[in-house]
Amino acid sequence: MARAHRPQIRLSEPQRRVLMQLRIEGAAPRTRLAQLLGMNGATMTRLTQSLQALDLIEELGSLDAGTRGRPMVPLTVSGHGGWAIGATPHPGWLELVIVDFRGRPLVHDTTPFDSPDPRVFAKVVEARLQALAATHGFMRGRFLGLGVAVPGYAVPGDRNRRIVVDRVAGWNEVPLAELLGDALGMPVWIENDASAATLAEYYQDGIIGRYRSILTLFLGHGVGGGLIAERDLFLGEHGNAGEVGRLFPGHRERPSGIDLLLTLREQGVAIDSLAEIEGLLDSHAEIITAWTERVIGQLDLAVMSGTVWLDPGAVVISGALPLPLLRRIGDGLSERSRHRKDNYRSSLPDIHASTIGSRAVVIGAAMIPVHAITATHGPI
Repeated sequence: MARAHRPQIRLSEPQRRVLMQLRIEGAAPRTRLAQLLGMNGATMTRLTQSLQALDLIEELGSLDAGTRGRPMVPLTVSGHGGWAIGATPHPGWLELVIVDFRGRPLVHDTTPFDSPDPRVFAKVVEARLQALAATHGFMRGRFLGLGVAVPGYAVPGDRNRRIVVDRVAGWNEVPLAELLGDALGMPVWIENDASAATLAEYYQDGIIGRYRSILTLFLGHGVGGGLIAERDLFLGEHGNAGEVGRLFPGHRERPSGIDLLLTLREQGVAIDSLAEIEGLLDSHAEIITAWTERVIGQLDLAVMSGTVWLDPGAVVISGALPLPLLRRIGDGLSERSRHRKDNYRSSLPDIHASTIGSRAVVIGAAMIPVHAITATHGPI
């Protein structure tokens, strides 16, 4: 994740630990937080008061109204600490989302966009933000920053510069965070689209509270992946961890959305976009089932490789395919894992299908500024 721009809210490491623990727990009283984090009551009171003053956490109803003092009043992450923006370019359109500090999407916006120039991208984002601010009452000074999900990988030695796909050729090897940040007047982070999706999947209920590490496989137009290790996005030495597409060269059959479109077209189906696939799940079940079985076999290699090296608590199957299809793939991988006969008796990762699907990329992009404020520099 690009670090060129610091988040506007700067927290101490103990404050971050409290904040992350509340994201993990959902809600907890000060006494439990102090116990979990190995802190005394006075320290916890001071830390939670400072986070409340920043509107980053808030109190819920008391667990025991008869108890003197406030040690049993549950605390939770507040949505009022600021808003974060996520944006990503698609073929012919731009997708934008605004989330609150809890990570809840408040606005999802799409607008026509077909330029390879990042400066034009910045102008369109600025115009949409002005319109959304007027409609929804967002104050510019409360924006924590912009995360941008880019379809490309980092160049050697500079995670802020990307090698990108042809449709955004003007982004190629450009210092994107600085360029976009200067144009928009706010901190900007740049991340690969599959890594952004991984961040979104990790912050979903039922994931962040159960696992310290996950592997995500993202099936969009191509195939990508991302890693969370010890509750932080793991990028690797050169910023390209999770580039699982290299396991499936483009001149062969791939576990990707484009590959499914080609498979359907070869069978005489007139289809132009991934958005049309859901309407074909029943009418073309035989073709899609055969493709799905082949993809499960291909992804099994990626899951096993990731399991061997990362030992994740979970694998999440995400992407721009219809959610029922993602569930089929996840179920198929789970079945293979359960029946693997290799005498390995340690724990294997749980396999989940995404519940947010194609929006994972832009939601994850918006979560980058939030995560920059929340994440600790060591395991919780």
